[in-house]
Amino acid sequence: MPVTAHILIVDDETPIRRFLRVALEAEGYAVSEAATALEAVSSAARQTPAAMILDLGLPDADGVTVIEKLREWSHLPILVLSVRSDDTGKIAALDAGAQDYVTKPFSTGELLARLRGLLRDHAREATPASLTLGPLEVDVTDHRAVLKGENLNLTRKEFDLLWLLASHAGRLVTHDMILRAIWGPAHVEDSQYLRVYIRHLRSKLGDDAANPRWIFTEPGIGYRLADK
Repeated sequence: MPVTAHILIVDDETPIRRFLRVALEAEGYAVSEAATALEAVSSAARQTPAAMILDLGLPDADGVTVIEKLREWSHLPILVLSVRSDDTGKIAALDAGAQDYVTKPFSTGELLARLRGLLRDHAREATPASLTLGPLEVDVTDHRAVLKGENLNLTRKEFDLLWLLASHAGRLVTHDMILRAIWGPAHVEDSQYLRVYIRHLRSKLGDDAANPRWIFTEPGIGYRLADK
């Protein structure tokens, strides 16, 4: 059976993670696991899964905190799976940015159906083929970037980096996320690649690292592209 998507399961209960893994892998999904809030955020950044199934009762932080942290930089679809059945808990999770909420105990069929729906909705809301950020236009179809009416002469990797930042404009994109997306999983430790390409991209945008207009640095974490 072909793999349809990568799902990150976040739950501190090993039997629940094992049960969900079996159910998801039987449907052709690739699965990874996290048992804490810290592992959840780190894994989401490193692995860029298609969706997260998240328990709210984690040992090191509430699951709502995980949602809030992810929403600072990611549109990752989140399906909450929790024993909390009160409206207050559901509303807090959905307001923080979760897309759906299933209460334990749960029907496997219903969970899988909700996950399929969540993935379909996310696919329909995918990033458009072109983006306009003030005077900067980036078109992924033609691999073309235009600033103030002038074409930017970008290499393929420079364009890919600009497109990734532009598609998350205004939000922090971590080093791991960028390296994995552009250079692949084998290069997640090669941050020197990223520094060199950020420097080249800044030069071509006419940007100043000390007083940036376009690319802002979050030291030790990642980069953020201005959204206008």
